[in-house]
Amino acid sequence: MSVTPLAAHRSAPSVPAFRGRLGRDPRSGHWAVPRRYRLHVSTACPQGLRIAVTHSLLGVGDSCPLTLLPAVPDGPDGGHTALRPLYEAGAHHYPGPALAPVLGDDWSGRIVSNHAPDIMRDLDRYFGDGRAPLYPCGAAADIEAVERLCAQDVDEAAQRAGRAGDGPAERAAALRVLLDALGDLERRLAGQEYLTGDQLTAADVTVWASLVQLDTVHRHHLDAAAVHRIADHPALWAHARRLTAHPAFAAHLDLDGIARRHHARCRGLEAAGAAVQILDWAAHAGGAHGSRFS
Repeated sequence: MSVTPLAAHRSAPSVPAFRGRLGRDPRSGHWAVPRRYRLHVSTACPQGLRIAVTHSLLGVGDSCPLTLLPAVPDGPDGGHTALRPLYEAGAHHYPGPALAPVLGDDWSGRIVSNHAPDIMRDLDRYFGDGRAPLYPCGAAADIEAVERLCAQDVDEAAQRAGRAGDGPAERAAALRVLLDALGDLERRLAGQEYLTGDQLTAADVTVWASLVQLDTVHRHHLDAAAVHRIADHPALWAHARRLTAHPAFAAHLDLDGIARRHHARCRGLEAAGAAVQILDWAAHAGGAHGSRFS
């Protein structure tokens, strides 16, 4: 298993990233054995939300159990105390916060991975049994492109657009990046039901979690004009609304938890965008059991 500096978008460069993969490296011993591994996620975190939805879509609860962590990390360093034994077992004299999400190995008491895209791929490949795969053959390049777009040009750009420490020019530049990314996603949905074609994939899960975060967290730090420009992508937000009515998505949409996590960690600007909600997420999630996805 490799341990490398955590990616910059996790905002904790001193924390190791665990990048073990199931069934890939014989030296790791991470064979895909049912009930050997356990997921630890907080659905108030976008990465944890993506994994939880993926877990439900694949129906792999029996082979890889999922443990839900508090919305607001309970450790004094901003991590989860429940995950500290896993981190300390995997990194000698581990110095940083025990962050989620984590795929843990119950046999060894160690972390396999805390890299959400790898975790999602391994769930699909080794525990999904081929049922409606979220990484279908031939779609890998498109899915990876959407993942990069969301990480860099939606999630990070939205955070920069409302960051208190940046000046107006920097925030305006970040907003342009965000709007360009949303325009790209809007065009991808032109004439098709899902982002990569006629099948629900991990790309749709990734974008949905980014849009949840954009509307429930980031818009609070933007002005009303910016939020109206963000909302002016009708196909994209209609797609988010339709996915929210899917039981696998609705079951993990913890709006109260997202709000509590936001208020506990918030360092952004106070802006008028807070009053301009794009979607009524609770209402759409409340209709999940009557949707055509049931």
